[in-house]
Amino acid sequence: MRTYSALSALVSGALVAATLVGCGTATDTPPATGLPAPTSTSSASESGYFVDWKSPAQSQVQQWEAEGRSDDAEQIRKIASQPFPMWPTGDVAAVEGETRDYVGRAKDANQRPLLVAYNVPHRDCGSFSGGGAPNGDYYRNWIAGLVRGLDGTPSTVVLEPDAVPHEISGCVDGALRDERYALLGQAIDALKAGGAAVYIDAGNPGFISDVDALSGALDRSGVKRADGFSLNVANFYPTAASVEFGTRISQKLGGSHFVVDTSRNGRGPATQQEIGDAPAFCNPPGRGLGANPTTNTGNPLVDALLWVKRPGESDGACRPGEPAAGQWYPDYALGLAQRQQTG
Repeated sequence: MRTYSALSALVSGALVAATLVGCGTATDTPPATGLPAPTSTSSASESGYFVDWKSPAQSQVQQWEAEGRSDDAEQIRKIASQPFPMWPTGDVAAVEGETRDYVGRAKDANQRPLLVAYNVPHRDCGSFSGGGAPNGDYYRNWIAGLVRGLDGTPSTVVLEPDAVPHEISGCVDGALRDERYALLGQAIDALKAGGAAVYIDAGNPGFISDVDALSGALDRSGVKRADGFSLNVANFYPTAASVEFGTRISQKLGGSHFVVDTSRNGRGPATQQEIGDAPAFCNPPGRGLGANPTTNTGNPLVDALLWVKRPGESDGACRPGEPAAGQWYPDYALGLAQRQQTG
């Protein structure tokens, strides 16, 4: 996932204080090899979403506590104690079982599952999170497996980060674009029938800023049959800027609701286009966690602030020594936690 231009000015005042308690992730990454297994069970979240004890962040807390790094462990606990989603495997043969396991653990904890469906053909236009299903039929079968794994459980699914903006950017064009419209609409219908609330992704204020074009593409992709759209997934734009942008999109769509990813927006986006000979949207230094997930947003159009990107997981191997997309990156996670801003 990427951002293509800097926001020229921050927009103020769109979101009042939230009650407190992206995309490089292609799979629900297990704890890294060699880390001690967590021993605690899930804690509760103010948002009602599932706090999963089987996460790399939870394992990192345990490792650093065992090594005497108690201050660093406490910082990572800021991540481990919050809900963030499962990004299911792109393997059509494995997605049902993986989803069913995650949803089962959420049900046992009496919390709501949160997932990201990220497997559309030509995903991320071949960038750091490139890949996805090899063709439309595979994708339909993959969505069907995901729905079976949900097993009718009330859940929330963020659908295909950046897929709609890429319809406009030109990297998915012609027949591929038309197929994507159909695939996304079919995915919305299948997930809704399986008990999920669905938010189809609309990018961020620095990607496709043409609200008319974006709302038109969202409409053709089935947003009006969904519960709304998502913004800022795996990106860094301030919440107020995202809400202002989302409000303008909503007005074009007859009042559609939306959710905002605040996982890493506490310090806003990097101002440079490149950092260390790599794009500034990929693991930019100096960023911080944003507001904790909540459904008490103070704005009737904003259904939730969520951590859609699993904070602490890499955007990609953008610079020497950085992990591949979706892999746990402990030093980056520590910096995000140390620089959290919740306002």
